[in-house]
Amino acid sequence: MASVKTILITGVSSGFGRALAQEALAAGHRVIGTVRTNEALRDFEALDAQRVFGRLLDVTDVECIDEMVAEIEATVGPVDVLVNNAGYGHEGIMEESSLAEMRRQFDVNVFGAVAMIKAVLPGMRQRRRGHIINITSMGSFITMPGISYYCGSKFALEGISETLSKELAPFNIHVSAVAPGSFRTDWAGRSMVRSARHIQDYDTLFDPIRQAREEKSGKQLGDPVKAAHAMLAIIESQNPPTHLLLGSDALSLVRQKLSALGKEIDEWEKLTCSTDGRSVD
Repeated sequence: MASVKTILITGVSSGFGRALAQEALAAGHRVIGTVRTNEALRDFEALDAQRVFGRLLDVTDVECIDEMVAEIEATVGPVDVLVNNAGYGHEGIMEESSLAEMRRQFDVNVFGAVAMIKAVLPGMRQRRRGHIINITSMGSFITMPGISYYCGSKFALEGISETLSKELAPFNIHVSAVAPGSFRTDWAGRSMVRSARHIQDYDTLFDPIRQAREEKSGKQLGDPVKAAHAMLAIIESQNPPTHLLLGSDALSLVRQKLSALGKEIDEWEKLTCSTDGRSVD
């Protein structure tokens, strides 16, 4: 291993966060993990007596985040890598889904992640090193009916990540948006929030999608442990990617999206360029 790093991961109770924490420990790193309950805190800290540091945090409590990160850097040490993993999926036809559900989705998936980034950045910038990994989704590139709020939040985080990578490049701070496809996590199971259905017009479109997602949950092709190994690989890289897809399904679907987008751009190129005009001095 090139060097021991201190890695701060949000949401280590299960899924990608837990897998990454365990594999990072196996690779010799120190791991600080956030959880939301005392039971989850005890469970996480039992992984290792010396190199595991658990913290209670709900990422929507943004006022607590600066204080927590300052305490971590004072007692545990400088954060070398931040992994914004905490998040959840909201499923629901947009017309049936409340604005309150949208706000909650963005509070967790976007505002919580940005608050974590803003808390670690002063130290990383001062030290002129660091790596921020934002777990997005193939749903930050592709879309499907019934997850508009989720895709919207992940599109937002993807755009923020790419912009931030350009802002932080002069300081030797890397930013990577990691976009998984379908993995065997709780995303489509107990972690998913589902809006109630009540508009029959959408039944034919959406009911088969919801049924297929429920049936597939727990049987997806993606292995969270292998995803963790991929993330550790980019953490060790001297030139990590700005965007990293995880899973052959994500690769295939995103390539289809980019191809379709390219064709549509070409189809409407004449109209696109028709809006140019001579500037007036």
